[in-house]
Amino acid sequence: MKFVAQRVLRASLTVNGQPVSEIGYGLVVYFGVRAGDGKAQAEKCAAKLANLRIFEDDAGKMNRSVLDVKGEILFVSQFTLYGDARKGNRPSFSEAEEPVRANELYEYAAERLACFGVPVKRGIFGADMTIVQTNDGPVTIVYEI
Repeated sequence: MKFVAQRVLRASLTVNGQPVSEIGYGLVVYFGVRAGDGKAQAEKCAAKLANLRIFEDDAGKMNRSVLDVKGEILFVSQFTLYGDARKGNRPSFSEAEEPVRANELYEYAAERLACFGVPVKRGIFGADMTIVQTNDGPVTIVYEI
């Protein structure tokens, strides 16, 4: 599994021009599932996201988590995180999990994340989504298990 977490002031997600999800201060997380991943990896990703200290404390140090700042998470499934463009110019997605299993693990990871007490908003799995976000910092963290 892999995620890209970006600290944001706000973000919104639409599908076909219709609003789906919106958050204020927090994280936009793009989440990819690799073929063969399972619930153990999803649980580890959820724990990492809930506790990742990338928000500033009073001294200006990145020392607070999304839980500490009472932030929200916009959690977006993105199989293209497993795009491999090393050969040629058209990426291969052969490392990405098949859609049914990827969706199961995406939903499971979102549920586990919510169990930490973080408000989690979601995209629509497999949809063509439009995401507008105002990055803060910018701060972007890539994590892969």
